Amino acid sequence: MTRPINLFEYEELAKQHLEPMALDYYRSGAGDEITLRENRLAINRYRLRPKMLVDVSRRDLTTTILGQSLAIPIAIAPMAFQCLAHPEGELATAEAAANSGVVMVLSTMSTKSLEAVAAKKNSTSQWFQLYIHRDRALTQALVQRAEEAGYSALCLTVDAPMLGNRECDRRNQFTLPKTLELANLASMRDLKIPKTTEESGLFTYFTQQIDPSLTWKDLEWLQSIATLPVLVKGILRGDDALKAYEYGAKGIIVSNHGGRQLDGAIATFDALPEIVGTVGDKIDILVDGGIRRGTDILKALALGAKAVLVGRPILWGLAAEGAKGVAHVLELLKEELDLAMALSGCASIKDIDPSWLTNSPKYK
Repeated sequence: MTRPINLFEYEELAKQHLEPMALDYYRSGAGDEITLRENRLAINRYRLRPKMLVDVSRRDLTTTILGQSLAIPIAIAPMAFQCLAHPEGELATAEAAANSGVVMVLSTMSTKSLEAVAAKKNSTSQWFQLYIHRDRALTQALVQRAEEAGYSALCLTVDAPMLGNRECDRRNQFTLPKTLELANLASMRDLKIPKTTEESGLFTYFTQQIDPSLTWKDLEWLQSIATLPVLVKGILRGDDALKAYEYGAKGIIVSNHGGRQLDGAIATFDALPEIVGTVGDKIDILVDGGIRRGTDILKALALGAKAVLVGRPILWGLAAEGAKGVAHVLELLKEELDLAMALSGCASIKDIDPSWLTNSPKYK
């Protein structure tokens, strides 16, 4: 097969390189996968309204998140267990992110340590995704390690007080191979994902370790022990977005966990307008969920997001070609966004507003 020319082709290529259990873990959603499908459908319901006779001989794709200038409005979403896709796992992804000038968000449940991944950083930021564990000392130790390693932000995932009903993982009795481990936790405690014949090992880990009693006060607690800015990932309502801002968050990621948590939850592009209308002038807003084309990114920016996070396609590139595959996925998105802006009569990210879309939301 020739080298893919879009992200959908990378997904097909990745299937040739992944073990069935790993492929199911990466690609599947919760329950009937309604939300997983709806993320793409919601993006496609918007249509672009291009402007004509605009000088687009030069395009500016830069944006600013948390005060840092980024070459393109794209970040790599936090994704666990990347060594299931490639032996270098998160190290290869970090290398591609650094070379491409995009932010990588490292998962707490990575298969390479946060310190090793941090060593791949250049001038581009890395963020650390965090679950608050029942053991607050463990959580605090992770925060301290992330700060010492040079991460520039914490990304608190709030939509997983319990693991979603991931039937593929339950059917496969998903667990990590003996050769892999939870690299950020193994050196601190014996927190390996258990093997079980009744449910997925990942579900057992969440039941044992992730704290379902979290409230907004815990966001305050996290900020009291951290010097880094905190983004809250998993917001789907305007009132929750306002609370995140009022409790001190510096950024919001509109996300439904890639359709892997509450099946039937609202698509991220359907949730985004309300959230931007509520807090868009107060806080940086990013969005994930189903981003596959440069035109998808243009639509997200027109709806008021400052940037997007890309998840599964990064894994497809990683499985196919390691760091080179990840870099190519990012390059394809950059090229498509650049072309979409030119064809839409948009010379700068700063110029994009709801007028570029049909059914433009009314902001307050």
